[in-house]
Amino acid sequence: MSDLFQDYSEAAARSGAYDEMFAPGHVARKSYGQVSGALRELSLADVTARADSMARTFLDRGVTFDYAGEERPFPLDIVPRVIPADEWNVLERGVAQRVKALEAFLNDVYGRMAVVTDGVIPRQLITTSAHFHRAVHGFEPSGGVRVHVSGIDVVRDAAGTFRVLEDNVRVPSGVSYVLENRRAMAKGLPEAFGQQHIRPVEEYPRRLLSALRKTAPAGVDDPTVVVLTPGVFNSAYFEHTLLAGLMGVELVEGRDLICRGNRVYMRTTAGEQRVDVIYKRIDDDFLDPLQFRSDSMLGCPGLVNAARAGGVTIANAVGNGVADDKLVYSYVPDLIRYYLHEEPIIANVDTFRLEEKEAREHVLDRLDELVVKPVDGSGGKGLVIGPDATKDELDALRKRVIADPRGWIAQPVLQLSTVPTLSGDKFGPRHVDLRPFAVNDGDDVWVLPGGLTRVALKEGSLIVNSSQGGGSKDTWVLADSPKLPAEVIPRQSVTVREQVSVWPVESNWRDRQTEQQQ
Repeated sequence: MSDLFQDYSEAAARSGAYDEMFAPGHVARKSYGQVSGALRELSLADVTARADSMARTFLDRGVTFDYAGEERPFPLDIVPRVIPADEWNVLERGVAQRVKALEAFLNDVYGRMAVVTDGVIPRQLITTSAHFHRAVHGFEPSGGVRVHVSGIDVVRDAAGTFRVLEDNVRVPSGVSYVLENRRAMAKGLPEAFGQQHIRPVEEYPRRLLSALRKTAPAGVDDPTVVVLTPGVFNSAYFEHTLLAGLMGVELVEGRDLICRGNRVYMRTTAGEQRVDVIYKRIDDDFLDPLQFRSDSMLGCPGLVNAARAGGVTIANAVGNGVADDKLVYSYVPDLIRYYLHEEPIIANVDTFRLEEKEAREHVLDRLDELVVKPVDGSGGKGLVIGPDATKDELDALRKRVIADPRGWIAQPVLQLSTVPTLSGDKFGPRHVDLRPFAVNDGDDVWVLPGGLTRVALKEGSLIVNSSQGGGSKDTWVLADSPKLPAEVIPRQSVTVREQVSVWPVESNWRDRQTEQQQ
């Protein structure tokens, strides 16, 4: 192997983490055989040139994110994360199982609350959640689906076991990077990309649009779908525009909508047009100033009443945030057993509920050994990693936990798995997580093959969030069947992408093979 991996095995051993690419002894795992072989043939100049090219492409296409007030191209590393088919099959089933349980939970807590009556979860835990909205209690959403889109964050611990880190069923973001990463990596490392059968990701927009249309209000034969964005200053605006474009639907802001007679209409140059499904990309608090924040200029007055009356479907449903509460997260294995009568396929990370006195006392004695998180935090904000914190930070944390134990959970420090990542003039092990995305149409939960692998670019750091300086990797899920050689693909099967204005409604096997050959 090239000098780019000099000292890698020593650094990996120091981290104590499970390495995705190398087994002990610095032997490349079978799933990484093609990647390892391709990288072995590259020099530092080759790798740097390709990395710079991918960054320029992202900047030209507007694939950026906001970091410390500055728009930057989203960092994409040239080494992909590769997941064998057998491992992915377990992850896929585990994610789908979790989404089904959370869907049942949300239907229950905004209805009969049988889960409380049966003693599975305390009522106070639900009603004190910052994202439990009484304004939507007692009504069923049109189409019967609350969790249309979800992002379940998964990590692999030091033993190589996958565990769920947290759930995202409010406004999960990041799927645009999955689509753009694949486009870039097909050119960034074509030697490895073209030599194995990697499951495609381009089906996501079609699946999402199909699920949104399927959950439209009853009696609507040809539903109109829109993507509701807070506007150009939102850090995920690129994703909003990309998904709207790939689905072939309108991108709207709150000022473009009007509610009348429990129906929603959008203003167009041809007059008002009824809207049947709103894929919202704004937080519930800003959605409807009549129900939530009265000073919000991002939403539209009357949306909640229209949804309650069955005049419009809002995806994801208002009030889903209670399932994102990290204290509720600690009960999800019990919810799976309660609603699905199954054992969890993917375990949680061990979690201390600090509202419980015994657990709180135990954690307060070990603050310097644990990770403490706010239950309603996101993007790594408010998280305190005990071993890395100063005495003053731990003292301040202790006071906050004592003052509001309901607002915190604690977990052991997990040495997240590592993947080789370019740093300076060589590759070093960097910690990663994985966010698989799932689409729920009410009958089936489809999990996007792969998802967003986020990587902590700083050596030893466990913070992978892009808002905290993290980057990403393309996630390659290997298919069960071997890839056929390029020469069996007829020349006439090549699809001319420039002739397609929106994402193809159907993807056949030959189209996917053609895209991989590019």
